[in-house]
Amino acid sequence: MFQHVPNALTALRLLLAGVFFGMLSFYQHQIAGPHGDVLWLNIAFFVYLIALITDFLDGFLARRWKVEGAFGRVVDPFVDKVLVLGSFIFFAGKNFIIPQSDPAQIPTNVQTITGVVPWMVVVILARELLVTSLRGSSEASGEKFTTQFAGKFKMAAQSVTILVILLYVNYREELGPDWQHAATFFRDFCIWGTLVITIGSGLLYIQRAVSLYRKNARATAQGKNTEKMVEPLRR
Repeated sequence: MFQHVPNALTALRLLLAGVFFGMLSFYQHQIAGPHGDVLWLNIAFFVYLIALITDFLDGFLARRWKVEGAFGRVVDPFVDKVLVLGSFIFFAGKNFIIPQSDPAQIPTNVQTITGVVPWMVVVILARELLVTSLRGSSEASGEKFTTQFAGKFKMAAQSVTILVILLYVNYREELGPDWQHAATFFRDFCIWGTLVITIGSGLLYIQRAVSLYRKNARATAQGKNTEKMVEPLRR
């Protein structure tokens, strides 16, 4: 019975992701009427928070009840990536675009109230695709490629940044000019810190994958040498 609870929580988190993206899809910044109501982002904030709690619970219960399996190793990171990548894609999208404050800027540049722009999403996406490829290759060769601490720290940093952005968009206008400047600085600090952590964790996964590759290469070479030594004895 217990073995299905962590997997059920993972599935629930995927459902919550759908609800979360529904809130972000309906919200339209700087549009009067129901689409610009901060209620949608408030709901999105709490939905994401619940999803984070289920993310902690499914891993904790799986370890506590010793029911960790291949499903959790594959699907749990997948759901995390859906939540994070989907969030940043929406944050860089049309729902959060604002007019450029500096007329001298190039008109094609994108400026968003979230502080997230498309190239940042590309960096995060590239890291996730790379790690997914490395995990798939390792799992196919029989090596477990479980999430490292760096990966969990990266997920925590990204999630905190997403929550900070939601709060910033919702309540920035209620702050005074000085507090607005401080809030914008903190938002940007979280975004750039997340990018650094995301890239750094990706480099650590590459290092680990190279280490596993060398280990397998040495094992294969030793196996061939042993076979060459045994072959004359067979004759």
